[in-house]
Amino acid sequence: MPERIVCSDAPAAIGPYSQAVRAGNFIFVSGQIPLDPATGQVTGRDAAEQAARVMENITAILRQAGAAWGDVVKTTIYLLDMADFGAVNEVYGRYLADPPPARACVGVSALPRGVRVEIEVAAYLDRRGI
Repeated sequence: MPERIVCSDAPAAIGPYSQAVRAGNFIFVSGQIPLDPATGQVTGRDAAEQAARVMENITAILRQAGAAWGDVVKTTIYLLDMADFGAVNEVYGRYLADPPPARACVGVSALPRGVRVEIEVAAYLDRRGI
């Protein structure tokens, strides 16, 4: 049975979805946009600042689930403008462990609340010795 992950250090879900769900050894983190966890307001003037907030939100959710960036196996990045790829990629790369996860990056026509970036991740927890 899937287990809902709830993290008070990340923005609450703004729709009918969970921040993250654990299914067996997998953790699926819903797409995160640059919302301040305390206010629920969009933060960041540009794509790099927004990406940093998104990555911090994901970090908090992973931590709540007992995971870290080293457990992430797949990410998907959604960009409002592919011209932001380099700036977002630079911020994103600061958080990753080696080897980096598989990734897709997709240009989209719109994102919630008019933000420039949204990122979702899937992590795998190897619990064989625990």
